[in-house]
Order: sequence, then C-alpha cells, then structure tokens
Amino acid sequence: MSKIVKKKLKIDGMHCSSCAMNIEFDLEDVEGIKSAKASLVKEECEVEFDEEKVNEQMIIQTIQKTGYQARLQEESKQ
Repeated sequence: MSKIVKKKLKIDGMHCSSCAMNIEFDLEDVEGIKSAKASLVKEECEVEFDEEKVNEQMIIQTIQKTGYQARLQEESKQ
C-alpha cells in the first residue's frame, strides 16, 4: 500500500522558467514521484510522492544533480 505525501522544498539558484521546468522534468522521472510543481517566483517546489518508493533526501539529491540547491520547507497534509 502506497503512502502519498506532499512536501514543499525551498529552491535556490533558479533564474528563469526553464530552470523550474528542468527541476519538474527531472523529478517526474524519479520512480515514486507523482508530480512536481516548481515556482520561480516563490523559489520553491511542491512534490507529491510515494514515501515507500522515494524519500526526501533522494528528492533533494535529484534537485542538486540538476544544478540547484534544495532544502525541506514545510509539510502539507493530504
């Protein structure tokens, strides 16, 4: 049984809408991530994922591999 959660991450280093799109595309390729919505204006990314397949650290590492800095911002309950 999957456990779907939403987390917001603060993203540093985005300069344009293409940066936000790159983060979304890279995250959506990770198994267990259902959706990713990055906002250049808010400098954050909201990620919906299955905690049994992927964890917060894996998400942060994926964002860092894309070339940006990320840290957990706050939790959203579903």
